Amino acid sequence: MKILSALTLSFLSVSALATAPQLPAPRVSLFSTSVDWAAVTGRPWQQYTGQISGGNKSLLKNGLVLYYLDTFPCYGEADSVRVWVSPRGEMNGHLRLVCVAAPKTISFAYRNADQEALDARTTGILNCSTTGDRYFKIDLSKCEIGPKWTEYK
Repeated sequence: MKILSALTLSFLSVSALATAPQLPAPRVSLFSTSVDWAAVTGRPWQQYTGQISGGNKSLLKNGLVLYYLDTFPCYGEADSVRVWVSPRGEMNGHLRLVCVAAPKTISFAYRNADQEALDARTTGILNCSTTGDRYFKIDLSKCEIGPKWTEYK
């Protein structure tokens, strides 16, 4: 009798759970240390790809290492936020961003260094305008060198 009562109670519990109202699925943040801009703006995330070219000899020297700095409306994909630009202006690396809209400007932490210099510190900020949409372009000769880290406040 006890087994039958336990089975009946289990069946009723499962039945009650099946008819209980479903709670909405929790919204998952794509980047836990930032605002979920897709949720805030109501716009979907999309992938954007940047091509970097140009530059002048004083900016490129032995090469230019660029690290994308996350900012609205984009964040960088982890494997594609570091780009090296050769002294001839050729890009080695990919700049892929996830955005809710095409970026109009992009900021990089930068340093003049050869391609293998992984442990050197960056110099400061480089602010660049973009052209295009899902596949945007950055002309380094039109970028503005921002403050060095020693001047940054």
